[in-house]
Amino acid sequence: MTTDRAQVVVIGGGATGTGILRDLALRGISGILVEQGDLAHGTSSRFHGLLHSGARYAVKDKEAARECIEENMILRKIAPNCVEETGGLFVQLKEDDPSYTDKWISSCAQAGIPTEEVEIGELRRTYPVLSPDIVRAFRVPDCAVDGFRVLWSNVNSARQYGGQVLTYHKLIGIKQSNGKICGVEVANQLTGEHKYIECQLVINAAGAWAGEVAAMAGLEVNVIKDKGTLVAYNHRLTNQVVNRLRPPGDGDIFVPHGTITILGTTSITVDEPSCSKPGQQEVLDLIKIGSEMIPELQNFRMIRAFAGVRPLYQAGNGAVGRAVTRNFALLDHQQQDGLNGLVSIVGGKFTTFRLMAEKTVDMAAQKLGVDAPSRTAEEPLTNPISKEILERGKKVFGVAGAKKAADRLGDNFVKVLEEAEKEPHKCKVFCECEAVSLAEIDFVARDGDSFTLGDIRRKTRLGMGTCQGTFCSYRTLGALSSYDWTRNHKEFLTKFLQKRWKGIRPVMWGQQMREAQLSTAIYCTLFGMERMK
Repeated sequence: MTTDRAQVVVIGGGATGTGILRDLALRGISGILVEQGDLAHGTSSRFHGLLHSGARYAVKDKEAARECIEENMILRKIAPNCVEETGGLFVQLKEDDPSYTDKWISSCAQAGIPTEEVEIGELRRTYPVLSPDIVRAFRVPDCAVDGFRVLWSNVNSARQYGGQVLTYHKLIGIKQSNGKICGVEVANQLTGEHKYIECQLVINAAGAWAGEVAAMAGLEVNVIKDKGTLVAYNHRLTNQVVNRLRPPGDGDIFVPHGTITILGTTSITVDEPSCSKPGQQEVLDLIKIGSEMIPELQNFRMIRAFAGVRPLYQAGNGAVGRAVTRNFALLDHQQQDGLNGLVSIVGGKFTTFRLMAEKTVDMAAQKLGVDAPSRTAEEPLTNPISKEILERGKKVFGVAGAKKAADRLGDNFVKVLEEAEKEPHKCKVFCECEAVSLAEIDFVARDGDSFTLGDIRRKTRLGMGTCQGTFCSYRTLGALSSYDWTRNHKEFLTKFLQKRWKGIRPVMWGQQMREAQLSTAIYCTLFGMERMK
C-alpha cells in the first residue's frame, strides 16, 4: 500500500467537493479530492442544468432564494464560459391560483430578485409553442449552466495552486485515534491498488453518499435520497428557461441547454444513492404535466431520459420530497459527536455550490489555524480567450466549432489549437452534434484523467447530442485504438453504448425508435458487435 499526505482530504467529486478543493488550494491549504468514479459521477451531472435566479424558492424559503440570486451573479462573473445567460420566464396558466402570483412577486422583491411582467401578446409572438392559456408571465434572471464544465474548471484551477484529484478511487476506511481523524484508506477502482492518505481533516462532501461516508467513522448523518427524473428533447423548444408560476412541483421547468431542452423533474424518495434509472411512467407523467405549458409536447422528439438523486438534509423532523428544504447544512462532528477532524456538508443546490464550499473551508481553515480568506467569488475559473486566439480557432475549427471548443476547454484551448495547426488532420469533426474535433478528443484522452469513452464524453460532450453517440462512438474507438486503455475494443465500446441505451429505452417510440433501430443496425448488423473481440 502506498502512502500520501495532505492537510485535508475531500470525499466527493461533485460541484461542492471540487469547489472545496479549489477554495482550499487558493488559501494555500494542501488538499486531495477522492472520487469513486469520474467527476460529476453523481448528482452534479444529473440535474436540469438550471442556474436558479432563486425565484422558484422565493415564497417558501427566502434565505435560499437570496443565496441563489447572489451566487447566480457570482458564477456569471467567474465562469462565463460555463453559463448561458438565457434569462427565464415564470408563466401563470388560467387554472393557477392568482393570489400565489401576487405573493410570489412581493417575495421575489424581498429576496432581491428582479421580475418584469411580459405583455401576453409579445409572449405569444415570441414563443407560439407555449400554451394559449397563459394569462400572466414574468422575466427573471435564470440561466443555463454546464455542470461538467464547472467541475473540471474547478479542478483545473485548484491544480494550478497544488490541489490533487484521485478519480476512480473509492473510500474504504476512515482512520481515527483518540477521538481524532488521522487519515483515510482508498482503493483504486481500476487497478485494485490501495492507498493510505494521512491528513488532519476529512471533509465529507459525498452528496447522496454522505450518510455512508459518515457511517465509516461510526457516525450517523441522515441524508434523504430524493430521485428526480428528467427528459431531454432534441432541440430548443424556447430560448429562455420556462417555469410554472405555482408552488414547486413535478414537470414544471423547461431549460434550453446547448442544442437541446431539458424538462424536469420528479421527486421520489429512494433507498440507494446510485438509483439513477429513469422509469417510463415517470417520463409519461412528465410529458402529461409539461403539456400544460407546451401543448404539442408529445409530438416533439425525446432523445433520452435520465435521473439523479438529490441529497436532501433536514434535521429533526420527518419531512420528505418537496417538503424538505433545499438549503444546506454544515456539520462539525467535533461539536456534534466529539470526533475531531471530520466535517460534513450536506443538502443545498448546484447553484449555491461555491457558497457551500466557502463556508466549509472557512470552518476547515479555522481548525487548521489558517486565516487566509476565500477568493473564489473574485478569481475567475479560467482566463478569457483573446480575440486573436479565437480568430485563429475559427480558421481551424470553423466559427461555431471554435466557440464551443473554447468554452469547453478554457485555458487548454490554445494547446488544442496549436496541436490542430501542426497536424491538420486533427481538425476533423468526430461529433457533428456538438462540434467536437479529433484534436479535442485526443487532448482529453491524453490528460491522465480519462480511462473510458464516458470520461471523454463528460469533458467534450461527445455523444450527448441528438444521435446519442451512434456515429461518433466508433469513430473515436478507431482514433484511440493505439491507447492501452482502449485495447479491449468490445468492452470499451459496450460500456459507453450501454450507458446511452439506459437513457434511450424509456423514450423509445416515434422518431427516437427509428434512431434506435439505425444504431442497432450499425453496431449489431454491420459491425457484428456480438462477435467483436
